[in-house]
Amino acid sequence: MTFKDLFSLQAADYARFRPVYPPELFTWLASVAPARRLAVDVGTGNGQAAVALAAHFERVIGVEPSDDQRANAAPAPNVEYRRGTAEATGVDAASADLLTVAQAFHWFKHDAFFAEVRRAVRPGGCLAFWCYGLTTISPEIDAAVHHYYEDLLGPYWEPERRLVEQGYRNVAVPFDPIDVPPFAMQLSWTFDHLLGYLGTWSPRKRFLAEHGKDALELALPRLRAAWGADGERPVAWPLSVRAFRL
Repeated sequence: MTFKDLFSLQAADYARFRPVYPPELFTWLASVAPARRLAVDVGTGNGQAAVALAAHFERVIGVEPSDDQRANAAPAPNVEYRRGTAEATGVDAASADLLTVAQAFHWFKHDAFFAEVRRAVRPGGCLAFWCYGLTTISPEIDAAVHHYYEDLLGPYWEPERRLVEQGYRNVAVPFDPIDVPPFAMQLSWTFDHLLGYLGTWSPRKRFLAEHGKDALELALPRLRAAWGADGERPVAWPLSVRAFRL
């Protein structure tokens, strides 16, 4: 296996509990692409971004190395899921009008990925990748989530996670930048949905293996007390998008 497969064992939960991206993002991406024939979503995971792109493009190819992730990917008539990696997507040369990466760029070998982008994307085509940080709900809940994220799981995060914390801002990209408008990422969640989301975090498995205890169970009393009696709460994430033209 040549990629860090941290999510296959929880692929169904990943598809169920991860937040969704704002529709305005995909409308904007389609507007900057030179045409709308083919979009390629790399590291597509559960296919969330691929299906959203399908509303704007004739064809979408979702590239994903994990068989379990592809098995749990959302279907759409004009979306094709393929096994492949960021560095070897398998799509035809100079075929993509747009190539996207949603919350997965930090796992890639960047130089090899950029070479593959240069091969797969047509001249004048676009590359866009984005990530989101920790939830913002309320000061009390945010502190409880941060305790789980940093105090319990901190030593067990993969080093690539730091790129997400930086919003990919420090990554040098060999293409021409495109100015990106701000996008709001906000949903309404129950406490159980928040717990499902926190349960998909990859270092939870390593914490359990080392300590014999589930970090989420340890964090649960503080999280529950901070949430209170409210059925649903607005949940927001900082969304960082970078876009480029070839």
